[in-house]
Amino acid sequence: MSFIDLWLTVGLLILGLMILLWLYSLVIRNSSIVDIFWGTGFVITFWSAIWIGATELTTRVLLLGIMVTIWGLRLSGHIFFRNHGQPEDFRYAAWRTEAGSAWWWRSFFKVFLLQGVILWIVAAPLIAVQAFTPAPFKCECTTYTGAALWLVGFIFEAGGDWQLSRFKQNPANKGKLLTTGLWSLTRHPNYFGDAAQWWGFYLIAFTSGAWWTVFSPLIMTFLLMKVSGVAMLERTLTKTKPGYEDYITRTNEFFPWFPKK
Repeated sequence: MSFIDLWLTVGLLILGLMILLWLYSLVIRNSSIVDIFWGTGFVITFWSAIWIGATELTTRVLLLGIMVTIWGLRLSGHIFFRNHGQPEDFRYAAWRTEAGSAWWWRSFFKVFLLQGVILWIVAAPLIAVQAFTPAPFKCECTTYTGAALWLVGFIFEAGGDWQLSRFKQNPANKGKLLTTGLWSLTRHPNYFGDAAQWWGFYLIAFTSGAWWTVFSPLIMTFLLMKVSGVAMLERTLTKTKPGYEDYITRTNEFFPWFPKK
């Protein structure tokens, strides 16, 4: 099966999943569940593409599948336990208030369909690695580099989330900032780690000849830095967290480096 055929078929699957997720959100009156699904959505996309395309499980495909599965399920699990028992995320709650009685249908386009389209586009290298045969000149070192970069990203994302969770569990830290560990190297180790992992996924797809899917990690990095990640959180924390401006002067925003004196 060609890449285009496989990509379009998987796109229909993602659309169906997003419709079901949207219907469930109407029942529980909580659009935040789309965030929990985000990581798992890529896991489903990858393995469904293998099943639909009857892809041969080469070492490269299996390696990428393991990496995507670990990343996606950990992320979904982390967000699930973080949000469990909590009210709807403030972003969706604000949109719900603005839309009023029209939110039930607007939420499909503004939240679920939008994230489904982004998921489908960003998943291109995960699908392309199954549809292309590596060119003879491709160096396996690119695969190893991608795996190494993914591991670094996983340590920053999972490690940053773990450190922050432990920090918040201590009542003595209420209202304080976490500025040690990975959080002393970058103000957003989890977002940096997420971006690094997507560049790792891309390098493995690159080895398979899908060099043109570079738009995927570029989109993810842009979203994490300028849209739904760093930029949005920084605006909130600057206003609500005492000492955050001082933290900004000492710590890199995104890419990790030693703190300034």
